[in-house]
Amino acid sequence: MDLSFFSSFGTSLAAQEAQINTLQQQVTTGLSVQTPDQNPAAYETGVLGTDQVNQLNNDNTTQAAIQVQLGSVSNSYTSMSGVLDNVQGIVQQALNGTTSAQNMQALGTQVQSAYQQLVSIGNATAPNGTYLFGGSRGGLTPFQPDANGNIVYFGDGASSQAAIGQNMTASTIANGDAFLSGLSGDGVSNVTATSTNTGSGQILQQGVVNAAAANTFQQGNAAIAVSFANSGNGTTYTATQNGSAIASGALSTSSTGGTTVQLGGVDYQISGSPANGDSFTISPSRPQSAFALLKTVYNALSSAATTPAQVAQTNQVLNQSLAGLAQYQQTLVNAQAQNGVTLQAISAAAAGNSSQATEAQTNVDNATAANMPMAISNLDQTVTALQAAMKTFGTVQNLSLFNYV
Repeated sequence: MDLSFFSSFGTSLAAQEAQINTLQQQVTTGLSVQTPDQNPAAYETGVLGTDQVNQLNNDNTTQAAIQVQLGSVSNSYTSMSGVLDNVQGIVQQALNGTTSAQNMQALGTQVQSAYQQLVSIGNATAPNGTYLFGGSRGGLTPFQPDANGNIVYFGDGASSQAAIGQNMTASTIANGDAFLSGLSGDGVSNVTATSTNTGSGQILQQGVVNAAAANTFQQGNAAIAVSFANSGNGTTYTATQNGSAIASGALSTSSTGGTTVQLGGVDYQISGSPANGDSFTISPSRPQSAFALLKTVYNALSSAATTPAQVAQTNQVLNQSLAGLAQYQQTLVNAQAQNGVTLQAISAAAAGNSSQATEAQTNVDNATAANMPMAISNLDQTVTALQAAMKTFGTVQNLSLFNYV
């Protein structure tokens, strides 16, 4: 008996079943190439492309987390600027010359409240629970009072970089510089009156007139002492630095404008009536924390008195503090700008990553994706053909010569 018909049918049946299995996998997975043996080149393209898409998507996830973090930092900078604006207004009100000692103390209470707000802002947390301005010590409260009640920074200046795109990184943390790095006074010098002064004199910066000399003074360590002497011919001043006189002269007798003197590249106005023996110290500006600055303002307001000498002492402190507040506002502008540049870079990288991911996914699809309409049609046709073959085989198998006897 010739069994070749049955053998041939079995081979054909197995081939059809294998084709159906392949087509079902294509329809189920959407892929025409799932193993290297099906199409080595297409399979490699798919694997490499998928890895690229996954990496780009991971970068975008990192970007989103950094954007949330830096967005919170930006909001804190805005809040800090608002607090400093409020304190600037308070100081200007105190300097208007008509505020009573009682009202000055009330203004001091407002500054004390602003101080507490500033501490809260400095200790703000990100959505993930870490402190925004702790540097790498995000789990530690960055701004804490010491035994004397002065705010001390417990964070650090460390930075951390994370990949946001191909050959691109961005900082993932912020530190406390915006709360600590503002320069005292006008950024070049800070002028303090000797506590024993008995006159009503003040010395205020009017502006830089020699940038090189001002920079040299600010970078150095040699303060300038200005002292006053009264005689029958009026009041004279003498400015000394490192033990040597660098300027001297008579104060103007004009009732307006005072006397202007240039020291260390800066014009200073001497106003009021310094008493014999009164003195001032012009020191190079140094960083002071925003907390120390507000505490200085609070102390000046809460201890304000009414004699001309006391008013001059208070105003000297408040005018230097007002200049320091302006320095901090500039510090915040710079910090916000730097933060904004980083956020813009992240947004640009995210857009680029999304574009690359779309292109890579298209290449993967072109190499490995199944043509679904064709795959479904081929599957239907193959199943139909198999069913017909099975039916025909069953009919032939039932044929017998006894049916014709």
